[in-house]
Amino acid sequence: METTLRGVGVSHGVAIGEVRHMGTAELEPPTDRISPDRAPRERERARRAAEAVAADLVARGNLAGGEAQAVLEAQSMMARDPELMADVERRIAVGSTAERAVYDAFASYRALLAGAGEYLAGRVADLDDVRNRIVARLLGVPMPGVPDSDEPYVLVARDLAPADTALLDTSLVLGFVTEEGGPTSHSAILARALGVPAVVALRGAADLTEGTLVAVDGSTGEVTVDPSPEQRDELTRIAEERKAALAASVGPGATSDGHKVPLLANIGGPGDVAAALEAGAEGVGLFRTEFLFLDDSRKAPSEKTQAEAYRQVLEAFPEGRVVVRVLDAGADKPLEFLTPAEEPNPALGVRGLRTLLDHPEVLRTQLTALSRAARGLPVYLEVMAPMVADRADARAFADACREAGLRAKFGAMVEIPSAALRARSILQEVEFLSLGTNDLAQYTFAADRQVGVLSHYQDPWQPALLDLVAMAAEAAAAEGKSCGVCGEAASDPLLACVLTGLGVTSLSMGPTAIPYVRATLAKHSLAQCERAAAAARASESGDEARAAARSVLSGE
Repeated sequence: METTLRGVGVSHGVAIGEVRHMGTAELEPPTDRISPDRAPRERERARRAAEAVAADLVARGNLAGGEAQAVLEAQSMMARDPELMADVERRIAVGSTAERAVYDAFASYRALLAGAGEYLAGRVADLDDVRNRIVARLLGVPMPGVPDSDEPYVLVARDLAPADTALLDTSLVLGFVTEEGGPTSHSAILARALGVPAVVALRGAADLTEGTLVAVDGSTGEVTVDPSPEQRDELTRIAEERKAALAASVGPGATSDGHKVPLLANIGGPGDVAAALEAGAEGVGLFRTEFLFLDDSRKAPSEKTQAEAYRQVLEAFPEGRVVVRVLDAGADKPLEFLTPAEEPNPALGVRGLRTLLDHPEVLRTQLTALSRAARGLPVYLEVMAPMVADRADARAFADACREAGLRAKFGAMVEIPSAALRARSILQEVEFLSLGTNDLAQYTFAADRQVGVLSHYQDPWQPALLDLVAMAAEAAAAEGKSCGVCGEAASDPLLACVLTGLGVTSLSMGPTAIPYVRATLAKHSLAQCERAAAAARASESGDEARAAARSVLSGE
């Protein structure tokens, strides 16, 4: 009998196939003790294994490219973390084997992060994967990874590590389902980059029987177990209709009555430009420049290195709009030369613009590099600061841009509720706003955006979040300025209509989502979008808001 389970859809498309489970069993080594004379050898074994895993992660990133490369390079830094290795060596000194010392040191760090409720707790899955890879290498057993199969399948896992997601063979992996994770987890981000249908935060996913036929709808978040032939036909028909709508939808983003909504791409560097152009992006709405800084966490890249990377992106969009976010360091993106070694709660600490204002030379170099990169190009360059809390923050950023001689529009990201509440004040200092809905949801609901069990708070359909979006958009309209959305919310085609109805002036998303959003917007008028937005805001929950908007837009 068919059963329908509901998780969080994070990557569009429909996949129908048999379940294959990820081989991610935790590797717990024996608790053997060693004599003191073996300690030097065990320390060397641990160091070599950790370095080999780090090098493997970097190599996988080089193969994958794009966002995956930055994610894996960040994960490799965990394997090379000097504090963790120091803890490993302390445990070896008192009698642990290399593998047991690694296991216990990582477990201690894991418990510390999870227990403290820190923002980095969202990277526990990544930490576990690094631990398992080092322990597997020390034990001489196969690495955790995707199952071997000659036939296409739907991959099911507790969670997916970036190292596995980045190199999935999309000719075999039709889609994937995870029990943990959220809409902004690494597995979700990489699934969208790969164009693989995916559902995360599905309770009971681990209980799905190996070989069971499932149908995964990455748009709705529904997973149908043992679908009937009729249900399979219906899902296939829906998928084909979606594909046809995509093929028919070309050109700039707009509603059916011609209201323009520029559709822009979120990118991490030059390697993502090709996908953005192929998807028909009208420019870049979020250039995450921090990925340039992850190659070496001990120092900032030179002005020349930065300028070369920025220019490659700017040249790809002649006379197009490119919105660059200056370095957003801190929280889950720590940099040795910038971020504090220890903070009680990094998400609420010195991150984003706060970090840059504490290190004005880093901000000055980046702004000068951007000025140098844009010289002589017809591109419409816009530069924005992350984590702007108030008018004073906005003024400090605008002053820094002017002092660097940057000829561009200066903007502020709205990621903190205070920025939405006082948006009109902030707009006295800057020329545009960009809503980062992922962090805005996190701070609005006091819920870590990377913790799967709190994913319902991260739902961008929450009416309280829509209220804040509306506040910011209304303030921008009153000041005659623009207000875009560059968070994951923009990649949901139905929500894109609601955001348009709230007054948002542009939408930026992962390139693979652009055709879906373009096709859906083209089916509805601005008035319909405004009615859908009003219905969503009048609801009491995210689920109710989604249903209300869908009812309005479908004419039911």
